[in-house]
Amino acid sequence: MKVWLIGAYGIVSTTAMVGAEAIKKGVAPKIGLVSELPHFDGIEKYAPFSFEFGGHEIRMLDNAYEAAKEHWELNRHFDREILEAVKDDLEDIVAKKGTALNCGSGIKGLGDIKTLEDEGLSLAEIVSRIEEDIKSFADDETVVINVASTEPLPKYSEEYHGSLEGFERMIDENKKEYASASMLYAYVVLKHGLPYANFTPSPGSSIPALKELAEKKGVPHAGNDGKTGETLVKTTLAPMFAYRNMEIVGWMSYNILGDYDGKVLSARDNKESKVLSKDKVLEKMLGYSPYSITEIQYFPSLVDNKTAFDFIHFRGFLGKLMKFYFIWDAIDAIVAAPLILDIARFLLFAKKKGVKGVVKEMAFFFKSPMDTNVINTHQQFEVLTEWYRRLK
Repeated sequence: MKVWLIGAYGIVSTTAMVGAEAIKKGVAPKIGLVSELPHFDGIEKYAPFSFEFGGHEIRMLDNAYEAAKEHWELNRHFDREILEAVKDDLEDIVAKKGTALNCGSGIKGLGDIKTLEDEGLSLAEIVSRIEEDIKSFADDETVVINVASTEPLPKYSEEYHGSLEGFERMIDENKKEYASASMLYAYVVLKHGLPYANFTPSPGSSIPALKELAEKKGVPHAGNDGKTGETLVKTTLAPMFAYRNMEIVGWMSYNILGDYDGKVLSARDNKESKVLSKDKVLEKMLGYSPYSITEIQYFPSLVDNKTAFDFIHFRGFLGKLMKFYFIWDAIDAIVAAPLILDIARFLLFAKKKGVKGVVKEMAFFFKSPMDTNVINTHQQFEVLTEWYRRLK
């Protein structure tokens, strides 16, 4: 199968590429892949573990190997022998110039970038260039995943985002202030009948206009914001308190991170949408809103080693207040990258089974899943396995 990655030279994308090629060559195990669990036996028939990668990027490095090596030099997040074993494969992956339209001030933290809008292109021309790139790569077994940096909250317009007709009119009228890169990518992908996933908190395909397009084209899509670290723990742990009928009075989450992701999120406008994505899960799971603090801070020396400090104040029997603490300390790309491969496989499976529109059964993979209030990790996994078993 083919996977087109938006943000192809980021650490998550390149780690996914390294992992896919290393597993294929037999130099790495399949640990960390949800799709390889016994619950999903037979998925190989629909989505073989054999990947070809392409993508869009705004950091114009020579190829995916150079990008992966840059990240490796900073993080040492796997054995160097693995990187060298797949060097030839990654050198063949050269990303196309992408768009960062309305992606926020945090994008400046990525260093020297080149984008389509730098060429003075209109929305229609940007869309046309994206179409050319993807059409030259895609076939009937292609999935597109947005792994780019987090965009600020969009300037929402019911006129332009509320219907497909309005969205296409926005493009024709070149109303750039209402568009964002993730929306434009999702539009092109769904228009051409390709499954799409949004691994970021950015709008992507979540606006009504693009949900309408997915239904019209009969194509599956899923998102938003990959659930990989502290929120994964939160949505797994919080149900324990609910099961025991204990009240969560307050929950503080303090996240520190470095690398390019941290640089982008150090900008207030980019950070806002990420904090909202992380912060909404408690209310959805518990049915009430405990006092909550969610903070994300840039800490350069950590690079991709994201660390979260969580403090939970809860009330138990006889009204007694008690405390629970935990620390999450993990290489973000290592916990995120396998999910890119999993999501691609499940979306291709969904397409082959005739699923269209939002695949809410894939909520397990996301912090802010579309069209469902099932946030509890345990329940999400049950929904995913039942959905697969039923369609298989």
